[in-house]
Amino acid sequence: MAHTSIIGVGGENLIDHVTQDGTISALAGGSPFNVAMALGRQTAAVHYLTPISTDHWGNLLADTLHSSHVVLSGGRVDAPTTIARVTVTDGIPTYTFERDGTAERQVTPASLAQAMPEGLAALHTGSLALTDGADADAWEATCDAAFRAGRLVSLDPNVRLSVITDPDQYRSRMFRMMAKTSLLKLSDEDLEGLCPDQSLDQALQIVRSKTSAPLLVMTKGPDGAIAVFEDRQISIPAPPVPGLVDTVGAGDTFMATLLAGLDRISALSPDAVSKLSGSDIESLLHRAGMAAAINCSRAGCNPPTLKELDTALAHAD
Repeated sequence: MAHTSIIGVGGENLIDHVTQDGTISALAGGSPFNVAMALGRQTAAVHYLTPISTDHWGNLLADTLHSSHVVLSGGRVDAPTTIARVTVTDGIPTYTFERDGTAERQVTPASLAQAMPEGLAALHTGSLALTDGADADAWEATCDAAFRAGRLVSLDPNVRLSVITDPDQYRSRMFRMMAKTSLLKLSDEDLEGLCPDQSLDQALQIVRSKTSAPLLVMTKGPDGAIAVFEDRQISIPAPPVPGLVDTVGAGDTFMATLLAGLDRISALSPDAVSKLSGSDIESLLHRAGMAAAINCSRAGCNPPTLKELDTALAHAD
């Protein structure tokens, strides 16, 4: 099926300096950056709205998106690239970030409005871009404007409490943004960060009560995923990973595949999402889970192409 809807993705781009088993590598990354890359590889019409540095690492980031057929609507700026220090232990990454004054934070409501392509159907953001500062305010205002304009707003908090200086203020922002969201995806770990001292079921109920999203998806790593819509839940198991390397970018690949899947069925609008059938949602979850599993079989965030994903799904049937 042809993709016709334009998806805008914004938020941090960075270099992951990854240490694993004594080996150090430098990889292009950042949650929304990864989402844009994964969407491009699934042939979505995707525009990346955040500026990228003109430095050496910025060239790597820009080239990575270009090679995945992503349009760089946010342009390039003369500021350093954000660096993430990633340590992978037993396949699980932990992070610290160097973001002060970096290129991906050089956004305002005006610059983001200018970066928006004509005919935008959906806007996705989340992660570090929403933690604090004027850039977080700009993204919140931009998502608010898109929601009021009738566009599909997609949010993946990707909570990083270790870098958040004011957790209460951060949680308040997340809940405000959830109230103006059409598609909300989060992990079980995100729920723990947003709703501390609550059971997983209680946290899910709290988030469900605060979001306007007709479709809420919670990923649970090796335990699969749950979709909550209307008064129903659909659960799927996680597909097997053909040789786990790491989980870097798995959630981002899952998120992108949800958006690409909605595009495939011409459902990239708030009204269309609210009218999805149970079979539609189950199919979306299976596609997203398979894409994430393929990504986990590779080092870093390396999402599958549409052909790779369709082939894997066909062999799984």
